[in-house]
Amino acid sequence: MPVLGMGGLFFRAADPDALSAWYKRHLGIGAGCDSTGEGEPNEWVWQVQGGPMVFAPFKQSSDYFAADKAFMINLRVSGIDPMLDQLRLEGIEVITKAEWDVPAVGRFARIHDPEGNAIELWEPPAGT
Repeated sequence: MPVLGMGGLFFRAADPDALSAWYKRHLGIGAGCDSTGEGEPNEWVWQVQGGPMVFAPFKQSSDYFAADKAFMINLRVSGIDPMLDQLRLEGIEVITKAEWDVPAVGRFARIHDPEGNAIELWEPPAGT
């Protein structure tokens, strides 16, 4: 009974409609978005490109993301520098740290959505 991949991510929000609109506007993700560039977008799903995904529980004591949050979203991206420039232009705080970037793993940056959920942006090395 193999699992083929993630089928969805569901989380609570104080204002789901506003948060959905924020994700769609700033990151191009959510229902009706298509990162493949193939066919017409589906109004119910976000069509993603295949690739690696990390699934890793963290210790309760981890300080890698806020202790009062149960999860952090990690989004695989391409062209991280122009993306970060655009996010900054839109008034979104971008956090980068040299120690997060590992050539064999990729480059990382972090932003937060309007409800304080951490979003890690990950650009894998070329060819991954």
